[in-house]
Amino acid sequence: MGKLLYLVHRLPYPPNKGDKVRSYHLLKHLTQQHRVFLGTFIDDPADEAYLDTVRDLCPDLHVARIQPRSAKLRSLSGLLTGQSLSQHYYQNAGLQTWVQRTLAENDIDAVVIFSSVMAQYIKIGSSPRMLVDFVDVDSAKWTQYAPDHRWPLSWLYRREGEKLLAFERSVALRAQRSFFVTDNEAALFKQFAPESAATVDAISNGVDAEFFAPDPARASPFAATADQTQLIPLVFTGAMDYWPNIDAVTWFVADILPALRQQWPHLCFYIVGRSPPPAVQALAGPGVVVTGTVPDVRPYLQHAAVVVAPLRVARGIQNKILEAMAMARPVVASDSCAQAITATPEAELLWATHPADFVAQINAMLNSPQRCASVGAAGRKRVLSDYSWSAHLSRIDAHLKPTPA
Repeated sequence: MGKLLYLVHRLPYPPNKGDKVRSYHLLKHLTQQHRVFLGTFIDDPADEAYLDTVRDLCPDLHVARIQPRSAKLRSLSGLLTGQSLSQHYYQNAGLQTWVQRTLAENDIDAVVIFSSVMAQYIKIGSSPRMLVDFVDVDSAKWTQYAPDHRWPLSWLYRREGEKLLAFERSVALRAQRSFFVTDNEAALFKQFAPESAATVDAISNGVDAEFFAPDPARASPFAATADQTQLIPLVFTGAMDYWPNIDAVTWFVADILPALRQQWPHLCFYIVGRSPPPAVQALAGPGVVVTGTVPDVRPYLQHAAVVVAPLRVARGIQNKILEAMAMARPVVASDSCAQAITATPEAELLWATHPADFVAQINAMLNSPQRCASVGAAGRKRVLSDYSWSAHLSRIDAHLKPTPA
């Protein structure tokens, strides 16, 4: 059994949002064959309740706390240093001291970084090999945000994209291997950082298909209409304090939902996810329900007529899509999301680009319960065959073995 240092930008539990799902399953995988020293942050006070769960899995644990508001203010110092704001957001003297002590006092075989910003804690020239799970090309995400915001945010996002890319390139040069969530993300980074192309690889996301599985005994969370007419629930799931999710549901309510409700007056769009900001809460009204945090997302997925993922800004694989497919529900997703998943269009996953495409695809599902069930069943079958966490994460194992002397 080797010793690994695993640095993650957010406590990898509970696995209730995209990055935490991946970082949690990676932690589980690493602890099966290695002693893992985990250094991480808590940015949500609710996560304090799960520290014992994480410590049971990984006793060698150091947790630093982030107050998001003060961290955002602190990150602005990056404007003075010429660095990315993301680096300054995640700077913490206590974590740096713990990392240095852990490396000095333990014979660490390798350092595994989850999210490039955590690489700042490993000093240049440190002896252990460094493996970096970038997940997505985060710099491209910031650049992609810029056109949809006014100055000064548009300028700030473009700057962040440029500075973070420079940092990502420097990290990849130091890493023995760099991983991204899809072949497309890996190819994009190779374009941006050709000097590191030989050490860039892809490790796909997976889904826990035993947990995300239909259960006939699972009750519906959807209330009947006032006149007891059958409600038609459309469902979107995701962390609602994440701007691409905010943009997705706002667009859906404004440009897609009205046309659907003309034909299906009892159709209701459920926005299911934690921390909805005022802009999302304001969408609630006739035909729209904003749930906030729910104890279990599975009932909403299982009893949805259709699950939608209308993201206009998306990177990598969307766990929300894999989870809905695992629950055997038909999913209508933006083509930018759908193309990252190895599912047959129209048979296992439905693609859409424009509002009219979403309307047509959803109408087709609602008009044909038989096809609806067929697409859902085929989607679950695809998840079972292609999206096992253990099969994908095992690709990192060869790079964790000690280098022969």
